Amino acid sequence: MTQEQIIRWGILGPGSIAHKFATGLQSLDDAKLVAVGSRALESANAFADRYGATNRHAGYEALVNDPDVDAIYVATPHSFHQEHTELCLRAGKAVLCEKPFAINRTQAESMVATARSTGVFLMEAMWTRFLPLLLRVGELVAAGEIGDIRMLWSDFGFRTNVNPQSRLFDMNLGGGGLLDVGIYPVSLASLLLGQPNRIATMADLGETGVDEQAGIILGYPGTQMALLATAVRTSTPMETTILGTLGQIRIHSPSWCPTKMTLTNVKGTSELIDVPFLGNGYNYEAAEVGRCLRAGLKESPHMPLDETLAVMGTLDAIRAQWGLRYPME
Repeated sequence: MTQEQIIRWGILGPGSIAHKFATGLQSLDDAKLVAVGSRALESANAFADRYGATNRHAGYEALVNDPDVDAIYVATPHSFHQEHTELCLRAGKAVLCEKPFAINRTQAESMVATARSTGVFLMEAMWTRFLPLLLRVGELVAAGEIGDIRMLWSDFGFRTNVNPQSRLFDMNLGGGGLLDVGIYPVSLASLLLGQPNRIATMADLGETGVDEQAGIILGYPGTQMALLATAVRTSTPMETTILGTLGQIRIHSPSWCPTKMTLTNVKGTSELIDVPFLGNGYNYEAAEVGRCLRAGLKESPHMPLDETLAVMGTLDAIRAQWGLRYPME
């Protein structure tokens, strides 16, 4: 592979999720981490030393104007995604923005409008979408292996202690279960069933105001339903079951990072399907960005911007029923 075909990455915000992405990049032959930008040079240096990046920037302006960078992974907290993504796009840098894409659909619409007006690539980093097992699920469903989908069960919840200083419990950072982990089952429902036309939901809002656990029912024009659960104060099975007219697919835990599923036909015969992935899984979304950039695409056909906007609208509608609004809204 020539040097011109290697995608040179920069990371904006060297937090915990950035470590996972940087590790994923190490599994790719056609991508390389070359730059890190942080509010503090010490943090940029430490991160760059660990992952072999040569360019270190104190501040994000310097990162987005680095001529050695082709694409930037935005890894800052939810509440900064719009600001930092648009900063990158206006500098002509392709962007992979960590999920949730933004705080709400209004912010997301601004981000998408900026990408389209500048003609620069933009994609939501919904990394699960690109894992081999999820791609295989799509193939099975498209082939009619379980007939027409009637219902989806999916959950993502974990239990952690309340810490008002943690981003998970901080309203100013878009805290709570829905935006942090609830987006996984909501996005999966979008992938398999499209956009809902009915929503019923209930949440427990904690002492800091964020959603600590919630149940969500999404209804669709074809009478399908998605039963979803999310939490940051309750551990859940983290499984997904897709129920069809001719069978079902159970994606084994953890369904947000899966390698195994069971396909059961209408007669009750089951088959365990093992679909492992390489690296830590984050490499697949980076590979998709590289594929799109080499093909001259401005967005990914597997994670289109219009679907990202639709999912953000669904999250908005869910929170509206809870009466949960963040201070920046």
